[in-house]
Amino acid sequence: MIRVLLADDEAIMRAGLRMLLSDEPDMEVVGEAADGNEAVRQAERLQPDVVLMDARMPGLDGIGAARQIGERHPGVRVLVLTTFDEEVLVDGALRAGVAGFLLKVSPPEQLLDALREVAAGRGLLDPAVVPRIITRYAGTPQARPRDPALDRLTPREAEVLALVGRGLSNTEIAAALHLGETTVKTHLGRALDKLGLRDRAKAIAYAYSSGLISPEPENAVAESRQTPAARPPTMGV
Repeated sequence: MIRVLLADDEAIMRAGLRMLLSDEPDMEVVGEAADGNEAVRQAERLQPDVVLMDARMPGLDGIGAARQIGERHPGVRVLVLTTFDEEVLVDGALRAGVAGFLLKVSPPEQLLDALREVAAGRGLLDPAVVPRIITRYAGTPQARPRDPALDRLTPREAEVLALVGRGLSNTEIAAALHLGETTVKTHLGRALDKLGLRDRAKAIAYAYSSGLISPEPENAVAESRQTPAARPPTMGV
């Protein structure tokens, strides 16, 4: 059973989320919070598996609350759910160590999948925010020195990680490398474990900061995406 704490300043939003989750046999809403400070207190008291957190709330916002929860209770995962996708929000959420970032316009089934992914210890990014992360971490033109930690990876793991850094989904990587999607997930999971990276967002940032790939995102992504596969939502690792 996935124990979920709902944190949103809109009561009608919390009610809708509670109703949605109540129909899922593997989920339970254990509490609610109307602002960031209350979310921190409830996380302390209830120790949920996942906090479904609105980014914009009065007083302490969702990003600040996520940071405090992560520092005090690293076992509690935070999934940010918001109507906004500004770069400052995405960047703040990643710096706060959230496990996932999802827009409120996402369909209900994607939200449910996201909660399961985050509860299982995997990271998640809404596909709409991936280009922003690439732009941020690939924006500096100079080459970066190669991180010696990359030597821990097999050639295939490094190849998969590089394509993740370009913003490709697991389905696109599988098509580009002629692999099964499960195999891609396995290679990526092993790479993240070896490098101590928690999720896909950290993997994208690391691919650039480590010198694994050069900052030329637009052309590289366009070229890498010349595959027959359609692009699904970027879920899990």
